[in-house]
Amino acid sequence: MPFTNADWLPTFEELEVPEIGLSSAPLRAGAHHFGKYCDNQCKEFMLCYSEEKDPRKCVKEGKEVTRCGMEFFQKIKNSCAEQFTQYWKCIDQSGYDMHFRRCRSTQAEFDKCVFENLGQERPNLGYFSKVRVHHTQRPKPSTEVKLPEPIPDLPKYDPNKPLPDSTKLGQRSFMN
Repeated sequence: MPFTNADWLPTFEELEVPEIGLSSAPLRAGAHHFGKYCDNQCKEFMLCYSEEKDPRKCVKEGKEVTRCGMEFFQKIKNSCAEQFTQYWKCIDQSGYDMHFRRCRSTQAEFDKCVFENLGQERPNLGYFSKVRVHHTQRPKPSTEVKLPEPIPDLPKYDPNKPLPDSTKLGQRSFMN
């Protein structure tokens, strides 16, 4: 997509946000609880992204998802660090696909700790696949469609006007 000088781009200061400094195994281990903990923020971001079709307009919502993720993993670190570490290390060492099936015992310990300290149960299977209505305070974006100029009307047909010579020759289906 080409840009022109008229296009607005956010500044580096607007894009600056602290990153969640975790690798794939801890993110995968905490994904179910993180998704439920930050459900509203994630839905707000995805609603903005799907309605606006322009990621530049959703920077604020993206920052809110990152802030919520930082808050969630900080709470996990403060209350369930040992169980979480055992769980993500098990997932990391479970194979190239990091499957959960080999780590159900450490998962149960981690889920129990999250429930006791954060009061959040692990979401049921299919929780994120269910259709759920999200209510937002964000105004619906306006969709202005710039229409092309209308085509001018064809000239009126005058039966008394003589036909041009080209129409008298008929159809030319082959050339000699």
